[in-house]
Amino acid sequence: MSDLDRVLAAVDADLDAAIARLFDFLRIPSISTDRAYAAECRRAGQWLVDDLAGLGLTATLNDTPGHPVVTARSEGGAGKRVLFYGHYDVQPVDPLNLWDNPPFEPTLIEGPNGAKRIVARGSSDDKGQVMTFVEACRAYLKVTGALPVDVTFLVEGEEESGSGNLPPFLAANKEGLKADIALVCDTSMWDRQTPAITISLRGLMHDEIVITCANRDLHSGYYGGAAANPLHVLSKIIASVHGADGHIAIPGFYDGVTEPPDAVKAQWASLGLTPESFLGPIGLTTPIGEAGRSLVEMTTSRPTFEVNGMWGGYIGEGGKTVIPSIATAKITCRLVAGQDPIHVRDAVRAFIRAQLPPDAKVEFLSGDGSPAVAVSHDNPNLARAAAALEGEWGTPAVTIGGGGSIPIVGHFKKTLDQDTLLIGFALDDDRIHSPNEKYDLTSFHKGIRSWVRVLAALAD
Repeated sequence: MSDLDRVLAAVDADLDAAIARLFDFLRIPSISTDRAYAAECRRAGQWLVDDLAGLGLTATLNDTPGHPVVTARSEGGAGKRVLFYGHYDVQPVDPLNLWDNPPFEPTLIEGPNGAKRIVARGSSDDKGQVMTFVEACRAYLKVTGALPVDVTFLVEGEEESGSGNLPPFLAANKEGLKADIALVCDTSMWDRQTPAITISLRGLMHDEIVITCANRDLHSGYYGGAAANPLHVLSKIIASVHGADGHIAIPGFYDGVTEPPDAVKAQWASLGLTPESFLGPIGLTTPIGEAGRSLVEMTTSRPTFEVNGMWGGYIGEGGKTVIPSIATAKITCRLVAGQDPIHVRDAVRAFIRAQLPPDAKVEFLSGDGSPAVAVSHDNPNLARAAAALEGEWGTPAVTIGGGGSIPIVGHFKKTLDQDTLLIGFALDDDRIHSPNEKYDLTSFHKGIRSWVRVLAALAD
């Protein structure tokens, strides 16, 4: 047997013990957003430090102004080093009455499809996912005495409450955290049979637009038909942002945006994501994005302009016949690789100013943003990881973009100059952040085996 086969066999033989260790971890109520659980967060961090130290790694519980950060290092001299990131904190459990079992008393049950599942808060997000990587390292060290690549662990305790203390920690410890690539296990598979690697995350620009016309609210009978109405002005401007084909009409908005390779587009098209499957469950039928784009493109590789809230005048019960003096809208733009948030902000503001009629003034109250992050499609580490996942699941791994933002990935690029591969084994029905959160036993078991293969592939 090859070393890889021997390590995989060890994973299979040790599965019951691995589940027991995960259950010990899950029993710790490490709710980061509630200060009443600060000691439990520290206990969870220390539990992980002790477990990693038991593998022969140099492990440390590092204090921050908030919850501590766990770091650990292997020193095998393998030549390549990876940085593994996860988090040990969890979401609150409310509403408690909707849990079938106590949220911090993990149970192994049979789901509706006959698959066994681990039910507990944190089982999927993110303790179960973290332990897939830890158990892969455990199996390697047990069988071969060394890891195929050197590993640095970075596991924080504030992801569910904003990760406020992690960026300063990265900046203060960047020399010790440098690696060839970062690995994150906090994402999902495409479906139960198809592994996925998330290689891009959209950035964000948010702003608040305030349009003012008259110097006070006006009687709509006395001034109606003559005085400018800021709600009309704002609505007209917002309506002009998108053309009939869904394209964003703001000059300069798409500057820097590039097209994914044709092979990647073909892979996305083969996934069979349809309006019925994607929009149907939320009561919608028709995509409103750019014409000619697939749903995967619309939600991952194309930028957006969204109105998150708009108000002005009287919004209480009953009627009040006024022309308001002020109208406000909060907007966000999801950005893709190549876009500069400041450039997008300035383009949006110029577009709005250019459409102001006489007597209308505009003020902007925010304009903050963060860029998108992406791994090149020809990154050799991506190809190696994808091949390793296909070897475990028997299905080609999908390389996809994430529609949302995970700030830590941007910090890895900005502070450590590292690309990140997001490889997770969660499923869409894992109920993360909800009562009865679960993690399929297959996700846990094959997740461990997947990391064994990925570590071996990255060493080649």
